Amino acid sequence: MITCLAGGVGAARFLTGLLRVVDASEVTAIVNTGDDLTLHGLRICPDLDTVTYTLAGAINPELGWGLAGETWSAMDALARYETVAPAGSSAGLTWFRLGDRDLATHLYRTRRLDEGATATQVAAEIAQAWGLGLRMLPMSDDPIETRVTIVEAGREVEVGFQEYFVGRRHEVEVRAVRWAGITAARPGPDVVAAITGADLVVICPSNPIVSIGPIRAVPGVEAALAARRSTTVAVSPIVAGAAIKGPADRMMASLGHESSVVGVARLYAGVATTLVVDDADAASEAAVEHEGVRCVTAPTVMHGPAEAEALAKTVLGLV
Repeated sequence: MITCLAGGVGAARFLTGLLRVVDASEVTAIVNTGDDLTLHGLRICPDLDTVTYTLAGAINPELGWGLAGETWSAMDALARYETVAPAGSSAGLTWFRLGDRDLATHLYRTRRLDEGATATQVAAEIAQAWGLGLRMLPMSDDPIETRVTIVEAGREVEVGFQEYFVGRRHEVEVRAVRWAGITAARPGPDVVAAITGADLVVICPSNPIVSIGPIRAVPGVEAALAARRSTTVAVSPIVAGAAIKGPADRMMASLGHESSVVGVARLYAGVATTLVVDDADAASEAAVEHEGVRCVTAPTVMHGPAEAEALAKTVLGLV
């Protein structure tokens, strides 16, 4: 049994490689839901959907999210109303693009939640519909929202994660991150058991702050991870001081963390005994291990399924 803590693109690519060498029935993905939002009355779960579409071979390869062969007629038509929507209204927003085919997933999810299904139940149904054999677990069935304090026009403003990530294209300075609703939240019904019962726990190469951080912040999860530290392997999303995709490097630096594999080691030292870093960071091995984490160097940049499979084999060989 292998349990993976997952964000979006990086985690999805790693899981693609893992499922090439391990039977899907042996894999559980605990997926971040702090990025989730409700827009146009629809419940949208970006990380769950990115993992689902990627593993189904249906992801848009150019964007890294959404569906391949997508069309945008609904969004283009909605743009007509942006100019007439009153100030403060979200009725005509199109900055968060929802493809015509992708809308079907959000329609299904929203209706099932309205019928009383839990997020865990709906994630399982969607995974089954896409023919996935692994177990997909939202980190919690309770609403948790990642909120980001940014600097805009010389003042601090708190916005939802997607407003920062998509609306501002993650180009603004981040001063703080918090998770609204976290203190009252509970782990998904099988989340803690998936961690404590695993033979191997993998922290995927996702943003340590806003992808893995929300999962760890759910009450009970950090303690479960710490108890399994000896058989937990993390893969650094930082290579040679930079993020492969997204704002992880800039976000770490602006929040007071070193934007390097050493900074990643410090963040994960309490929950992982091993950190896999890219060959480009081989010179940092001693510094990583000074933080109390075993350092293993290997190619970690996943250009395609072959590289993802090789990385998965490296991780599997460590515990």
